[in-house]
Order: sequence, then C-alpha cells, then structure tokens
Amino acid sequence: MKSEDFNKLFDKVIANYHIIDDASQKFSNPYPSDTLEHLLYRKCWIDTVQWHYEDIIRLPDIDPVDALTLKRKIDASNQDRTDMVEYIDSYYLTKYKDVPIQSNATINTESPAWAIDRLSILALKIFHMNEEATRESASEKHREQCQQKLTVLLEQRDDLSSAIDDLLQDIALGKKYMKVYKQMKMYNDDELNPMLYSKK
Repeated sequence: MKSEDFNKLFDKVIANYHIIDDASQKFSNPYPSDTLEHLLYRKCWIDTVQWHYEDIIRLPDIDPVDALTLKRKIDASNQDRTDMVEYIDSYYLTKYKDVPIQSNATINTESPAWAIDRLSILALKIFHMNEEATRESASEKHREQCQQKLTVLLEQRDDLSSAIDDLLQDIALGKKYMKVYKQMKMYNDDELNPMLYSKK
C-alpha cells in the first residue's frame, strides 16, 4: 500500500462513521484481521471516535461526572491508538526484516506508523474543516477562513503523503532502517505511576 491507498481508506472510515455519527456506535471492521488494511481501518476509527470525544468534553455545561467518565474513555482511546501504531510498525518490521541494510543507511525521525498516524489525523482535520467551509449557517467570513485552512491542510496531506512514500521506498531499498521504541507510558501502569502503586 502507498499513501494514496492510506488516504482513501481513512476517508472511507470517516465517511462510514458519519453515517450514524455517534461515538457509541458499534464498530465493524470490513477487512480480514491479518491484513494491513484491518489495522489501518481500526486505527482511523479510534481516531475518529476520539475526535468526537474531544468535542463533547469541551461543552461548557457538561456534567462533571459525565466529563470524568469521558476523560477515562479518552485515556483508554489514547492507549488503543498507541497500541495500533505499534501493531502497524510491527507489520512493517516483519515486511522489511530481510532487506539488506546499506552501510550508509540512516534512521528516520519517526517510524512509518507514526507518520501514518499523522495522516489519519489529517484526514479528520480535512473532513471537519470542509464541513465548516461549506456550513450554510456560518458567516461568509467564517467559510472563507475555513476554506483557506482547508487548502493548507490539503497541501500538508500531499507533502506528508509524499514523505511517507519516500520513507517506505527507502526502507525497502535498505537506504533507511527501522528502529522502533515502545511508548513505555507510565501513567497507565499501576507499577510505574506512584499515584496508583501507592494505593495498592
């Protein structure tokens, strides 16, 4: 798969979510579980649900109890997102494990999956900025400003897409190599977060 395929898949996920447009709706993955598409679909779905969680929690009159419940959902979603990124990187580590690495090969500032993660978020920004740029109830000035932002986001997606394609090609040729560090988040771990282990 190339970035064009990623973008099409992410746009499909976001469109499918908005058929019902409810963060609590049932999730169904149309791709076989042993495919990259399955991982990407799940990844973008998590991002899309969390996007709407983040909208809801910013309601100024949200009930504090509801807000805390939603904060826990956002925390869990962030962990799921991180896990999915690591699964995607594991796919690429396996895919390129037998590629001879050139003697002058370099490492990238981020792994393929973290770059693809940014592409998924960009797809969401583009979808929702387009909504604002075409929202009839908004002022003309608002729509014009959002259209300008949308133009920048689309250019950003083109640039990131090109960079991802170049990175994957360089890895396939041994010009770059992957080195993946697990996130090692501490605040979710009751052995590492002092607020949690002190209660045990």
